[in-house]
Amino acid sequence: MIFATTTPFVTSPVLIFFIVLVIILLSPVVLNKFKIPHIIGLIVAGVAIGPHGLNILARDMSFELFGQVGILYIMFLAGIEIDMYHLRRNLKRGLVFGLLTFLFPMMVGTLASVYILHLNWVTSILLASMYASHTLISYPIVARFGLTKNPAVLIAVVGTIIAVIGALLVLAGAVNVHRTGEFAWSDLLRLLLELTIYCIVILYTYPRITRWFFKHYSDNVTQYIFVMAMVFLASWFAQIIELEAVLGAFFAGLVLNRYVPNASPLMNRIEFVGNALFIPYFLIGVGMMIDVKVISNVNTLYVATNMIIVAIIGKWIAAWIAQKIYGMRGVARRMMFGLTTAHTAVALAVVTIGYNMIMPDGSRMMDETILNGTVLMILITCAIAPIATARAASRMRIDMLTNEGAEVEDTKRETRILIPVANPITVQSLTELALLLRNPRQKNDIYAIHVRNDNSAASRAIGQNALDIAVKSASSVDVEITPIERYDINTVAGLLNAIEERDITDVIIGMHRKSTVIDSFFGTKIEQLLKATNQMVVMTRCFIPINTITRIVVAVPPMAQFETGFSHWVKAIGNLTREIGCRVIFCCHPDTQPLIKGIFHRGRYDIRHEYRDVERWEDFVLLANRILDDDLFVLVSARESSVSHNDDMADAPGFLQKYFSRNNLIVLYPEQFGQAEPINTFVDPMSSDIHSVPSPIWFKLHGLYRKLIQIKKNAFNRKDHKKIDL
Repeated sequence: MIFATTTPFVTSPVLIFFIVLVIILLSPVVLNKFKIPHIIGLIVAGVAIGPHGLNILARDMSFELFGQVGILYIMFLAGIEIDMYHLRRNLKRGLVFGLLTFLFPMMVGTLASVYILHLNWVTSILLASMYASHTLISYPIVARFGLTKNPAVLIAVVGTIIAVIGALLVLAGAVNVHRTGEFAWSDLLRLLLELTIYCIVILYTYPRITRWFFKHYSDNVTQYIFVMAMVFLASWFAQIIELEAVLGAFFAGLVLNRYVPNASPLMNRIEFVGNALFIPYFLIGVGMMIDVKVISNVNTLYVATNMIIVAIIGKWIAAWIAQKIYGMRGVARRMMFGLTTAHTAVALAVVTIGYNMIMPDGSRMMDETILNGTVLMILITCAIAPIATARAASRMRIDMLTNEGAEVEDTKRETRILIPVANPITVQSLTELALLLRNPRQKNDIYAIHVRNDNSAASRAIGQNALDIAVKSASSVDVEITPIERYDINTVAGLLNAIEERDITDVIIGMHRKSTVIDSFFGTKIEQLLKATNQMVVMTRCFIPINTITRIVVAVPPMAQFETGFSHWVKAIGNLTREIGCRVIFCCHPDTQPLIKGIFHRGRYDIRHEYRDVERWEDFVLLANRILDDDLFVLVSARESSVSHNDDMADAPGFLQKYFSRNNLIVLYPEQFGQAEPINTFVDPMSSDIHSVPSPIWFKLHGLYRKLIQIKKNAFNRKDHKKIDL
């Protein structure tokens, strides 16, 4: 039997929770010395303290509750941490692997049960559905190694959903055959219809509800509670249509993935709570269900050995075939096998259902021998999965770091970001934008500065409050910000002195809000700052949270590729797009597009980037009615002495005030006269040297040549040129 009935040694809730916390604390500390995944330690500890071990703790409702939350948390994290760009690229392969990892264990398990264990066909098919399903029990290892974007991991995650859905459909069919004596296609079609309706409802309602909630409530704790409520609501709806709750949790993670950036405080809280409490509770609870005494029974050992061999061979064959089909390396096979070999939740559901089914002769469909064999199979597979996954993950991590070492341009330059803070209300949004623009793979020093020109207590208090908010916002994602409180003649002088003293490369500042009709659009302070410094300046004004942005539209002026800071700001936009998970559209000259593509290709950004041909600065006015309320419009401007500057840029403030007064906006001035980074084209990395700017005569001749080509090919006429389709 799975559960014992003797009274446990410890019954005090306080002491029970203390023992669990000690196990969670000591498992990684002790097992890391032996290079054993601490997941195994949690399961073994559950065996030791459980009712079948020393009987220190009982597997009461607290372990039932926290264990259920833990398995849902694992599936939710698997969905919300997936990079959607990579998921789309590997979706087809994941579907194929899902069918393989479902069909092969089904076939091998059914034949082994019929011809080796001598079970009837219905029981054999039901037992085989247990082999076909699996649980991502070792997914936290993958997340800890930073491999959630790896193709093998994504294929295994997609395959898990396919395998679980297939196993549940087989389970429903087997139960129906047992009850009615025949297979009914109507029940299967009904379940598929309910699943389709369920997915459509979640896909339609969840994004709209989430976007509205995040726009109106910015508190991180409130957002965390909202996200978890949505996850459990989706899980409950999945149970209503007779599916496993884990499917609902995973699907909710996929839908909410878009609104929880990896570098956000909300993601940090989600991962922290799950990895620190709920997931370890689930693993300890799994160990408490295991009875190692079943090994003493020869018949049980024979059945369990058969089940273990079938479960392992079926999953290994599926991973091997997928590896050969897609030409992947051996480490990818080991990764897919490690992630898909553990059996817990669905296996227990299947064996419990089979154990409770009474045959016409009064016997159980699955007797205690199969029940105990399942428990032993869970023990072995849960021990193999973390070891195989950890070894594959360590190899993949080494390979990834080796490949990243070749990307010299992403790591050789140290970025120093300065965030001027004055208004405590806007500090958090500025800090979050700075965290999203930075490259997490290189060293980033971030400074928050408050400049004052008086020593009043009110000014000191406001400045200290703003700096505290900036430090707290960054610390929530484990990033350190250096606060600077400075007394100077005026704000601009203080910023300029700080830029020189700290060797600042980027300045991220909130956009000036006009208070009188005579104020300029940017504000006199920002205009003075732009004239006095050559660093990249990013001015921002967002009316909605940055994580609810649906698209980023970037207006790039002609000849922007000849600016010194071109590569730097393109990478910053790429970092922002990657963290938010949206797509970016560059409206720029055709000559600029290959260089942007080359930067993304060499930096391995793997984001959705699209391009629209815009050859004249005045064409940007046509974007006004194409920018939506949920878009972020980025205008790349230029200083007067720069190559890409033109006379029309003087009208940019009036243009922005007239057409984009209520839009989310970033105005970016690239770095000028700094140390240029090499930029190569996407097609031929050695074909372009943009450090030397061509002469004006070259531009005139080249422009004339392009106009002749356009006339010859009739690529654009006046009617079509009046519309820029985004």
